[in-house]
Amino acid sequence: MDRPPAGARVKTKHGPVSCWCRTRCHLLLMSNQESVDVQVDVKDHVATVVSTLLYKNKEEKPIEAVFVFPMPSEAAVCHFSAKVGETLIVAEVKEKKQAHEEYDDALSSGQQAFLLEESDQSPDIFSMSVGSLRSGESASIRLEYVTELDVQADEALRFCLPAVLNPRYQPAGTESNVKVTSVPSSLVPYDLTFSARVESSRPVSKVESSCTMDPVQYLNQDQTKASVKLAAGHKFDRDVELLIYYKDSHQPSAVVEAGQASAKPGSLMGDTALMLSLYPEFPKDIMSSISSFGEFVFLLDRSGSMAGSRIASARDTLLLLLKSLPMGCYFNIYSFGSSFEQIFKESVEYNQKTMEEALEKVKTLDANLGGTKILRPLEHIYSQSCIPNQPRQLFVFTDGAVRNTKQVINLVKSNADSHRCFSFGIGEGASSALINGLAKQGRGHAQFITGNDKMQPKVIQSLRFAMQPAVGDISVKWDLPKGVSASVLSPPLTSIFQGQRSLLYAQLTGQSEEGAEGCVTVKYSLAGRPTENKLNFSLKPAEVTGLTVHRLAARSHIRSLEREQEGTRGQKDDAVNKKIIDLSVQSGVSSSLTAFIAVNKTSGEAIQGPLLRRNVPTPG
Repeated sequence: MDRPPAGARVKTKHGPVSCWCRTRCHLLLMSNQESVDVQVDVKDHVATVVSTLLYKNKEEKPIEAVFVFPMPSEAAVCHFSAKVGETLIVAEVKEKKQAHEEYDDALSSGQQAFLLEESDQSPDIFSMSVGSLRSGESASIRLEYVTELDVQADEALRFCLPAVLNPRYQPAGTESNVKVTSVPSSLVPYDLTFSARVESSRPVSKVESSCTMDPVQYLNQDQTKASVKLAAGHKFDRDVELLIYYKDSHQPSAVVEAGQASAKPGSLMGDTALMLSLYPEFPKDIMSSISSFGEFVFLLDRSGSMAGSRIASARDTLLLLLKSLPMGCYFNIYSFGSSFEQIFKESVEYNQKTMEEALEKVKTLDANLGGTKILRPLEHIYSQSCIPNQPRQLFVFTDGAVRNTKQVINLVKSNADSHRCFSFGIGEGASSALINGLAKQGRGHAQFITGNDKMQPKVIQSLRFAMQPAVGDISVKWDLPKGVSASVLSPPLTSIFQGQRSLLYAQLTGQSEEGAEGCVTVKYSLAGRPTENKLNFSLKPAEVTGLTVHRLAARSHIRSLEREQEGTRGQKDDAVNKKIIDLSVQSGVSSSLTAFIAVNKTSGEAIQGPLLRRNVPTPG
């Protein structure tokens, strides 16, 4: 079938496009080496990730390749480009509807186009569309993002390159434009080449990985720079996790970054940006008198996607928590799938008898309850009255495979005053958007458990956090030189834990003299006592940062505005939407309302003939 004349269009997921044949088949994601190349540059606790994907059309007809893949939920995607032959096409960030129209108009006229966008359902899923590759033609796609590294219980910094994208459970009555194509790991048609460079002001003591790595190479004598890479022949069939250990690294710090000279003064990109890493210290007398009271409610995912090693890991995690609870507290255990169950009719006092009864029942729990309907059990738990003088602590164990992520998180947020939520992502492919979102909006802490080797310290850390008194009345005070002001870009701090990092981003406006310093004071109420922590910092910008802080600050502010919109129950504020789009376009960082679009306008003769759709599979 020949391509129809211009103007002959029908509606598809992107909008108006020509009625070419788009057959769903196996995807061809290939290079001469059939690989994906990823280079990671870690500086202290921030990583810059550059992925290069090589596509080659080995069919006789033009194709459109569509790749749906996971992404860290807090990553700031800041560059997307394609190279076809000697032509480099750099994508721009535009309002999503406009980007879709430009993409579809390009395809309908026989041009090449490239589209990258965040899923409407969850910020940790992206889709990439590579349109109109001629037979035998290759395209090199470059994707870049920056992300913060989480601090682990053993003080390691965790970097995860997600490979596994679990098919997301879709509740009845909901719609999704995300179609996950999964194949067994042995059939994934591409290998991964992965290397990482680590640099810090403190020595790198070791780097560990969940995958087979070549030995760490130190690049200087004081061991503040190191490199590591995956062993040759690695199939991209599982998440790649790096654990980076620095010597004495987890101290309060500040990074000041100069604005972009070409950006408008007074804008985020034109002004100085600041990233603060805070490690609050609680008074020792308060920490020594931590109460053993509390109502501990455990919610275990028993849906079909938890089968095998995931449900075993979740059971082990829950058993360890049960054995570690303080005598005299209260507890209950819920499990859910398409329906939900509870071990006790209501929360019971924790003693030897109730502990042993619960342990025996937990050992028999299996992943046999069907779908992942997490909303119903959460609503039931929140409908139960809290026990006086027993602060409620909710522990959620799930692989996070749901499509109504935002709805679940909003439910937890609306009940945040009555409890704290501690979440555990079980197994590879757990949704970072759901796991981190539950903890952030529930004023708790998130953990990811992909194996038993690191399980115990993570479980004990979360329990220790749950037993710390809740922090209230949090405020941030700035002491800056005359003429300099700070605008906080991060969501308000809602939780603080002893020894756990808190990040703050701010935009600094105004000029300061050379050698000037600033001070930030975080004030809060702890066990009814006013408490504060201070950090003094230099206002001198770092020498080379590549706008990393600005992009992370933009992403943090965009996320904050998006959560503000999600809490409006459908009553979206057009002014807030405009602010999100403007900030996304200005900073070049993706959002839920924008997309990256690139059109190859120099591709010569328009592509003729049927256009076949090919879906890139992820390991399942």
